[in-house]
Amino acid sequence: MRNYLKHFINGEWVESTGSKTVDVINPATEEVFGRISDGTIEDLNKAVAAAKAAFPSFSQTSKEERMELLNRIADEYEKRKDDIVEVITQELGAPVTISEHTHYNMGLGHFRQAAKELESFEFTERRGGALVRKEPIGVCGLITPWNFPTNQTSTKLASAFAAGCTVVLKPSELTPFAAIILAEIFQAAGLPKGVFNLVNGTGEIVGNGISSHPDIDFVSFTGSGAVGQKISENAAKTIKKVALELGGKSPLVILDDYDMKEAAQIAISNVVFNTGQVCVAATRTLVPKLKHDEFVKAVKEILPTIPYGDPQDKNNIFGPLVSEKQFNRVQGYIKKGLEEGATLVTGGPGKPGGLEKGYFVKPTVFTNVKNDMVIAQEEIFGPVMSIITYEDIDEAIEIANDTVYGLAGYVVGEDKEKVEKVASSIRAGHITINNAPMELSAPFGGYKQSGVGREWGSYGIEEYLEVKSILGMPS
Repeated sequence: MRNYLKHFINGEWVESTGSKTVDVINPATEEVFGRISDGTIEDLNKAVAAAKAAFPSFSQTSKEERMELLNRIADEYEKRKDDIVEVITQELGAPVTISEHTHYNMGLGHFRQAAKELESFEFTERRGGALVRKEPIGVCGLITPWNFPTNQTSTKLASAFAAGCTVVLKPSELTPFAAIILAEIFQAAGLPKGVFNLVNGTGEIVGNGISSHPDIDFVSFTGSGAVGQKISENAAKTIKKVALELGGKSPLVILDDYDMKEAAQIAISNVVFNTGQVCVAATRTLVPKLKHDEFVKAVKEILPTIPYGDPQDKNNIFGPLVSEKQFNRVQGYIKKGLEEGATLVTGGPGKPGGLEKGYFVKPTVFTNVKNDMVIAQEEIFGPVMSIITYEDIDEAIEIANDTVYGLAGYVVGEDKEKVEKVASSIRAGHITINNAPMELSAPFGGYKQSGVGREWGSYGIEEYLEVKSILGMPS
């Protein structure tokens, strides 16, 4: 049993001022495997005060000092690889192979990338007779989601430290232990006291407290649109800057010149990855009408070959959903798809055979989906694919953009001109062509209701900076 009932404030593990705790459930077993403290406003106030006190000194460190710090953090992170992989598999239910190859590596990558970005990052520039300075924004409140306990947390922290900001972090209460390991890593790396503070607890108390706090200058949040709206409303009362990375309903546009079996493989991998609990999941698959049957046949052949089940089995590709609440949510959408008249290709309601224990769902594919159906418009956050057909590229682009979201988009095809047309026409912040690899130096964020601001690389660092013009400064 993992019992972590303290918060990390001002460089020390301290008792909570409250007595309530939160159980952490292993989604593969449905059993409690740990507990954390349910933080209070008083705990948060202590953390903010520590960050505020540490800011004047840390904000004046040189970029060389911060580069060295980030690389020390990455070195210590590497030493905790086995612990990070183990805890993510336990708290998220991610198969151990995914915990290692994706969750662990992306967390590490953001710290290394931030250090690399600082090598060429300019904090001052001349504009005519003015000196323009980029200065750390202040105390930052970071609220991170459960689906990527290291990636989403590390990109925010790495950018904040690179900019010279101090932080207060509230990780998801569903997956808190990876953040606790990060706190231990920062201690080992010699992060100055007060620069990083961790307060566990719920969004209702700690999350709302962060977004409302008068001494927090900037809030970075990743999560649902509804919570993002609440954070914006809270932050508006003190006119603080907010960055939001919210939901998505990303289209995958398959062009008619692409091999349908390969397209089906790409489509499936983008839906079942992390058990579909991915904000950029390609859950709307747009297929040329004349290629529909060939594509569906390929899906039926490929999907049954993808192993899933026990997250401790290295052969499995995806595991359970994170919680009973998430399981019920996905089940509700699958039933809604059937009610709306979509045709079930594979999967459907209920748990897969032989997996009655744990929050497992059947990977589900619908066809004959219209883009105005609920399953095509709302973020499901589970392994559910909606196949939508189109007549020509213009219609595909129209369908792709017919959503309130704009986080990501995908296109596969051989004709360079057509591929470029689709990629440039999708109104989303992150487009992938022909299953290209991830690039941590490129900006990540969304259009429309998918969010405000950017993360990753130098764009992520920019979010944590204020811009000052000084006139008459001697050159």
